[in-house]
Amino acid sequence: MTAPIPSKIHYHKKARELELSYPDGESHRLAVEYLRVYSPSAEVRGHHPSQAVLQVGKKDVGLKNIEPVGRYAVKLVFDDGHDSGIYSWDYLHELIQNREAYWADYLARLEKAGASREPLGIEIKQL
Repeated sequence: MTAPIPSKIHYHKKARELELSYPDGESHRLAVEYLRVYSPSAEVRGHHPSQAVLQVGKKDVGLKNIEPVGRYAVKLVFDDGHDSGIYSWDYLHELIQNREAYWADYLARLEKAGASREPLGIEIKQL
């Protein structure tokens, strides 16, 4: 089964959410933090599940850019410098369908590691 292709993608900067709208009228908003910690990049996921790197301190992450990748995906450029993940329509649909379970799993892994969603140190943003 092939995932639906969004007809519109909108970044809600203040809410830090990416909204995906579909031709059938459905619309889904995903937190940028969720997208960042579940980046499909090898930097985050590794080349094997045992190589995955737990993402910490990403609560306030935002997007700098959204770039189309052919007709099958988008590349999200995050304001923390991460820009190597290609989010296919299938993967975005998977993130939508499994949002609650994936988020609960992420929070459990953070707790087990004694880590936090809160950014570490002093945050410096370019104006």
